[in-house]
Amino acid sequence: MIRVLLAEDQAMVRGALAALLSREPDIEVVAEVARGDEVVEAAQAAQPDVALLDIEMPGGGGLAAAAALRKVLPSCRTVILTTFGRSGYLQRAMESGAVGFLLKDAPAAELALALRRVMAGERVVDPDLALSALSEGRNSLTPREREVLSASLFGASLAEIAAQLVLSEGTVRNHLSTAMQKLGAQNRVEAARLAEQKGWL
Repeated sequence: MIRVLLAEDQAMVRGALAALLSREPDIEVVAEVARGDEVVEAAQAAQPDVALLDIEMPGGGGLAAAAALRKVLPSCRTVILTTFGRSGYLQRAMESGAVGFLLKDAPAAELALALRRVMAGERVVDPDLALSALSEGRNSLTPREREVLSASLFGASLAEIAAQLVLSEGTVRNHLSTAMQKLGAQNRVEAARLAEQKGWL
């Protein structure tokens, strides 16, 4: 029996996933949570074989939860299930220890099959997304450049970004300039949006 923890903030989607998986004779949903910061505690209590995590949830997303699970419960395999088919998310998921990355618009039958494959020791990744990730290459932004771009997403001024990150305005300007060059962007807002679209932020 494959014991599964579900982490999904939308109650209707979570209920549908639980019902779908419960139809499988060899799969049992042993825990359900709606927040990223509830994953580790629920996993420690339920001892699942697989954690099926959404990327964007309140209380920290699935990527942070996957990294935390890898440290606390390394025997639990993590599969990301998301609507966000961004190659940067795929790369970050694999770096966080996930062994699967599936899109929610995939046929329902593929989910149970993917869980069985993961339990057999395979990595399972949406093939179109894998091709996209290969063609785009790796995220070339440094952690600090990602921080500065994230702070730029909503049009914050240099002074506001510097204050928020406790950096000098000159340092912020340098990080933004380098990130813009790497992304081929004309300004910092465009660079931030491009990085977000790629799933790099």
